[in-house]
Amino acid sequence: MLVVVSDTHSTDGHRLTNRTLDAVREADLVVHAGDFMRESVLDAFIDEADSFLAVYGNNDGSEIRDRVPAARNVTYGGVEFAVTHTRRGGNTALSMFGRERGADAVIFGHSHRPGFDGTGPIPLLNPGSHAQPRGNRKAHAELEELPDGGLRGRLVTVDGDTFETFRIVPDE
Repeated sequence: MLVVVSDTHSTDGHRLTNRTLDAVREADLVVHAGDFMRESVLDAFIDEADSFLAVYGNNDGSEIRDRVPAARNVTYGGVEFAVTHTRRGGNTALSMFGRERGADAVIFGHSHRPGFDGTGPIPLLNPGSHAQPRGNRKAHAELEELPDGGLRGRLVTVDGDTFETFRIVPDE
């Protein structure tokens, strides 16, 4: 399972609880889309996850920026993701970012608003924030491989309730 989190905004640890903590511990790979706030928070995630990749966000200082990139590609289950915290220009800029990086889908954060948009030229996934929802529900994303290719995903609250499901199938 691939687990995607973002926007921790913590000064005192990963702030993972309940289903989100369990998912991070169970995951084959955890991807964080930025805004840890403190290097110790990044380290706390690394300690919890078997395999962990991240990008930095606009609230991350030099100690984090020295350790993780602003953008990266991640492949899971045959799906190539372009990962960033945010891009100026909204969904159009995020789609262009994904295309420029040769990705099948884009993972991003910043808005704290969990959601999946499969209507544009490239699917866009924002896991929301598991720690600081800012008027949205606390959430993360879980994705699992499909037997016929691609991924089945869901957006999940920290209490384990699924509130959105989606599929990502790479272009042939």
